[in-house]
Amino acid sequence: MTTARIERLVTSGTFSLDGGTWDVDNNVWLVGDDEEVVVVDAAHDAAAIAAAVGDRRLKAIVCTHAHDDHIDAAPALADATGATIWLHPDDLPLWRRTHPDRDPDAHLVDGQVIEAAGADLTVLHTPGHAPGAVCLYDPGLGIVLTGDTLFRGGPGATGRSYSHFPTIIASIRDRLLTLPPETRVLTGHGEPTTIGEEAPHLDEWIARGH
Repeated sequence: MTTARIERLVTSGTFSLDGGTWDVDNNVWLVGDDEEVVVVDAAHDAAAIAAAVGDRRLKAIVCTHAHDDHIDAAPALADATGATIWLHPDDLPLWRRTHPDRDPDAHLVDGQVIEAAGADLTVLHTPGHAPGAVCLYDPGLGIVLTGDTLFRGGPGATGRSYSHFPTIIASIRDRLLTLPPETRVLTGHGEPTTIGEEAPHLDEWIARGH
């Protein structure tokens, strides 16, 4: 039985792309126990995230995708803790818009498992919101961390550069809605949901379009 637990920290800042800037609140997820932890999406405030980590060993900083609001604090947090920054390589062009002088330390690969404190986070490549978007699924914890791929009420936005609505629909249909219905969906913004709550609405989302 895993001793791992999930903690949520909400940080505030901005998201900028295609010439626009918006105020946003981001969910930063910490998966681990009293000894070690993984941070999913180092958003906005490296000091606040480091304080949430505390004296635990930060094993990894996993980026669900490379929009600036999800990665802006990653280098500073990595420098402060020695943690490895992981990103899917398809999102390197987006990453380099924010951090042109510092690449991630390691590349996420579909199907790989990131371990922390007994948690096993399986990487699911789910492009659409961004080319290298990933979700992290742990059947033992009964959770999937979806970044901006799936929210309460539908897919993440696809009306900007590097995104594609049919692709995100395929990712959600084929990689996420196939998970057990009781799986908790821990999102990049806003409140959690479950696969079972969202699955019946797929056809509505397709009809609605992006």
